[in-house]
Amino acid sequence: MWHVTLYNVLTTINNVLLIIIGIPFILQFIYMFLFWIPKKKFPKSTDKKRICVIIPAHNEEDVISGTVRELKEKQNYPAELFDIYVVAHNCTDNTASLAREAGATVFELDDPDPSHHIVSYALKYGYDCILATGIEYDFSIRLDADNHVNDEFFNLMNDAYCAGVKIARPYESALNMTQNQFTRACGLYYIFDSRFSSRVRERLHIDAHVNGPGSLTAMEIIRKIGGYDTVSITEDTEFCFKRMLEGYRCHFVEDAVVYEDLPSSFRDTMNRNKRIAAGNARLLFRYTPRMIWNSIKQLRFAFIEQILTYFFTFICLLLCTWIPAYYIYACSYLGAMGALTNAQAAALGLTGTGLWSLLTIVGLALGVLFIIAGISQGLLLVLLDYKKMGANKRRELISGVLMFPIFTIVYCITMAMGLFCKPKWVKINRNASVTGSSSSRKAA
Repeated sequence: MWHVTLYNVLTTINNVLLIIIGIPFILQFIYMFLFWIPKKKFPKSTDKKRICVIIPAHNEEDVISGTVRELKEKQNYPAELFDIYVVAHNCTDNTASLAREAGATVFELDDPDPSHHIVSYALKYGYDCILATGIEYDFSIRLDADNHVNDEFFNLMNDAYCAGVKIARPYESALNMTQNQFTRACGLYYIFDSRFSSRVRERLHIDAHVNGPGSLTAMEIIRKIGGYDTVSITEDTEFCFKRMLEGYRCHFVEDAVVYEDLPSSFRDTMNRNKRIAAGNARLLFRYTPRMIWNSIKQLRFAFIEQILTYFFTFICLLLCTWIPAYYIYACSYLGAMGALTNAQAAALGLTGTGLWSLLTIVGLALGVLFIIAGISQGLLLVLLDYKKMGANKRRELISGVLMFPIFTIVYCITMAMGLFCKPKWVKINRNASVTGSSSSRKAA
């Protein structure tokens, strides 16, 4: 009968999709289970290189002055060897004047084109202006307007550069980790990639995901390509992809910590994930064939690993649409057909299991994911790295551990929604102090 055939076809499709979904998740479990691998430390260098710091900013008068002043006053690095550049992009507030007063060189960009109102155009303009100064910088550090870094950040990045690193990312932590239950869980989610995934990638010689604040780029690369050559929504990820395809290796400098203001509500998470989801989708369509080909040609797993990780954007869509829809349909159909047991299902010519077995499997799967992929993962992060999260005691973050699985669901939903949204560079709601504690920033 047609409905039996339909059920069997949909079940086969679902099983295939479960395998596709499972591969990236298995990779993340491997990273978590290898938490005991020691971190990579780069040898200390007495050769201090010249650094340019570039900060794109759009209406950031609330935070830009503090960020610039702290870099100038607290970095244990020769002051004459680093310069701070702020790109005030279409600002309608006092961002530019406050950045100048704090000691930064400011480039003002007024671009009326609405399609250019994203951070990539600010970075492109900023690098063009830096190159035009004629100053021979060795490497750049890209920061956001609300970022703070530990006091040894420049030294640690300099050590990595002197060891041959051309592109690198730091450990990403949160300024407002203990602000509320949402930020505790949100912080754990984002810190996973630093503490687990990035450490394992670095130790196994798999390229790090260089995608945001605190990233190091050798200026020889910028000079070679004639400036910043990506203007997409997720320009940081695309820049990483391009450099990998050119043969560069991307690294992780774990003791260099950047603290950023994390989303503190569903709305803030939605605004952030609009950009991430839309940008990731475009990059995957554009770069997947080349990444796969280079993985085969160079026998370099890093290309496949990058694609698998960023494919999670589409997995979120499947988890929010197909998966619940299929299992609601399957349970309803099996119940209506009276296929309560495996034997009854087989007698009707149905693929798979009976209703009771299906409910048991679904319940066990959800339980395992909730406990292993949720609670245990968050708890392990708190036990290992609570100091880097700005907490004085582990118990300050326990509520975040309990909320972690719930935030994962929220993240998945907002990523799926983000695929259908048009992102903009909007000001983030900051309802916690972004200055952070001095002790937390000193921690490595």
